[in-house]
Amino acid sequence: MSAQILDGKQLAAALRQEIRRDVEELRARWGIVPGLAVLLVGDDPASQSYVRGKQKASTEVGIHSVVERLPADLSERTLLERIDHYNEDPSIHGILVQLPLPPQIAEDRVITRISPTKDVDGFHPWNVGRLYSGGEGFVPCTPAGILEMIRRNRIEISGAHAVVVGRSGIVGKPVAQLLLRENATVTICHSKTKNLEFYTKQADILVAAVGRPGLITADMIKPGAAVIDVGITRVDGRLVGDVDFEAVKERAGWITPVPGGVGPMTIAMLLYNTLWSAKRMGNVQ
Repeated sequence: MSAQILDGKQLAAALRQEIRRDVEELRARWGIVPGLAVLLVGDDPASQSYVRGKQKASTEVGIHSVVERLPADLSERTLLERIDHYNEDPSIHGILVQLPLPPQIAEDRVITRISPTKDVDGFHPWNVGRLYSGGEGFVPCTPAGILEMIRRNRIEISGAHAVVVGRSGIVGKPVAQLLLRENATVTICHSKTKNLEFYTKQADILVAAVGRPGLITADMIKPGAAVIDVGITRVDGRLVGDVDFEAVKERAGWITPVPGGVGPMTIAMLLYNTLWSAKRMGNVQ
């Protein structure tokens, strides 16, 4: 029997409706309109597409969205000054600098310049530290979306063996930490892991986040496992994931498609983080 398809578009749409209701209530009861500032440096087509998607989704749920499109030759100093401006703006509750940045700008200096209380991407070292120490803070949007998808589909996490393939600071490490916090036993694999199949066959929950098309094949999957495909690569004009979808879906219990799986959840969780920030800054429970 084929796996249950985890439809990220449908789930993200439901989540956006919930966020919209909360935004409307926040405005009506407290006079607070959540605000999100997005800074885009340069004209990378993929980045422009991502920013358009974020702006459209923000408008849909009633979040005030400001997008600054800045030239590719912008100096680091000027970008840091723009971040400082939004750090001080009380109408802005979330700041996002679209990555990657041009080579003259250091990403780490940009990330650490954003106020941790407005870091809705969850990349600031303060928020990273809160995640690993078990404290309250912003969680990176893709890992947060993965966890929400697993929970809402009632996939058992506590006591499960979760295997994460990929160790990036944006997806692999934080999603492993989130699963650990939910009482999964977590194994992290990566490009230097020997005999990858040995580990993936043990996974009740498998998260593939490498960016290598077709890396995960059907014979690497435990029957009935939940397979979350975060990889996204353009091959012959179409987007494909790290998982051999057609073959693996005949063996897995749950599986995410690419596109239409984890991607929509990432933007939904960005909206959630912005709403949460507005509530926290307004002292609204």
